[in-house]
Amino acid sequence: MSSPPKARLIRYGGWLPSRTVHESFVKELIRITNGVRQDHKASHSGEDAPHIPSVQEFADAMNRDPVMKGLFDNIFLQVSPLNQVPDFDTLLFLLDTIVVQPPSYFIATYPDGTVIGEPVGVPIYLIFDLLSNTSAAYDLFRLDKFNAALKKLLDAWGAYLADPSPPPGYSPSNCTLNESAEGWFSSTALKNLQKYLGNLSFEQTYVCPDPNAKNRGFATWDAFFTRVMQPGVRPVRDPDNPYLIHSACESTVYRFRENVKLHDQFWLKAQPYSLYDMLDGEKGLGYAEQLAGGTVYQAFLSPLDYHRWHSPVKGTILDAYVVPGTYYAVLPDDGAGPNDPDLKEGDPHGALIRSQGWLNVAATRALIFIQTEEPVGLVAFIGVGMAEVSTCDITVQKGDQVDVGSQLGMFHFGGSSHTLIFRPGIKIVLEDGVEVDQHVWVNSLLAHVEVPPNA
Repeated sequence: MSSPPKARLIRYGGWLPSRTVHESFVKELIRITNGVRQDHKASHSGEDAPHIPSVQEFADAMNRDPVMKGLFDNIFLQVSPLNQVPDFDTLLFLLDTIVVQPPSYFIATYPDGTVIGEPVGVPIYLIFDLLSNTSAAYDLFRLDKFNAALKKLLDAWGAYLADPSPPPGYSPSNCTLNESAEGWFSSTALKNLQKYLGNLSFEQTYVCPDPNAKNRGFATWDAFFTRVMQPGVRPVRDPDNPYLIHSACESTVYRFRENVKLHDQFWLKAQPYSLYDMLDGEKGLGYAEQLAGGTVYQAFLSPLDYHRWHSPVKGTILDAYVVPGTYYAVLPDDGAGPNDPDLKEGDPHGALIRSQGWLNVAATRALIFIQTEEPVGLVAFIGVGMAEVSTCDITVQKGDQVDVGSQLGMFHFGGSSHTLIFRPGIKIVLEDGVEVDQHVWVNSLLAHVEVPPNA
């Protein structure tokens, strides 16, 4: 089986489509939304269209709180001129359009007439992207009361995406799982889905309830997104070797850091890791103290990746729980840097992706602590929810015994990031080919503990 290729769109691929697709998607969303509003006004004596219940509840929470509403108004004053969403009211109506349908594969046309199709797996993020890269959003999007209100909206959308019988007015959540030009199983979309599958097809890699059906038998969007792999396609090499560490997720390498501190200035531009804050402060202090001075590995999942987490080692689950956090908060910046692989220097898009290190302390995240035999010892896994992908579903509990490759949990809809933390006193050596911008298969050999010369 061949190895996965080098990832070109490492930090933004799957999250941020091309500028043309991004702008075309938002423009089309605004066109559809405005049409619905105009039709309703024409038939209801000028009265504006009502909001979807979950959107109305979110709107009410913002409007009755002068601090949150004031910050939202300031966001639209501070946002980049590239922003296409003019105000808070328009944002609400765009959410109405998004949350009654599943994510789609979007077709756009370049100015020269070239037709391009790209996945839009995180549509809410696309309308929040530029808004989040403002100082007002930094203040608003970190508020507990804001995230509590937003969580209700996202939970309602997530419930719809997992419901085979949606309520009236909602499209079936698997309606974009088809072979049409804008379907997830069109020939163009399949090329994206199969980009990192080596020589295997989608159907050969994943369990499809009905491989010959146009929707491959997936009854809901969530069933498609949380699909499981065929037995044997991601084998575990030498699972009983205590010196080996395996990949916990199908993901692309983001960062590798040694000698990570218990406390550090995680809000700085370099986004150093701060274990106390990553592991939920006082609740995880005992684990953080054991891991201080150790090593951190982080990689992220695109919306097209396999989204279940596997154990990187054999051992015992010491603890497992979800930490509530943010959804769209980022560290505001001056835009893409001079060495950005995808965006021009200064482009304000994609601040969430550039904030991945910081999201370990801010975002909704799953914490799982695994005790394995020496020399590895204690390992911490963090599943970091990003944007609408903040449903962290842990499927193990304290006391469970896990083998290498055993399922730990999963993300629901979108893309996300994950982190592995290893204790001090051991040298973690990444395997050949495991480097920044490289896509790594789940269960594959990720690293090993270096054996002392005289051992």
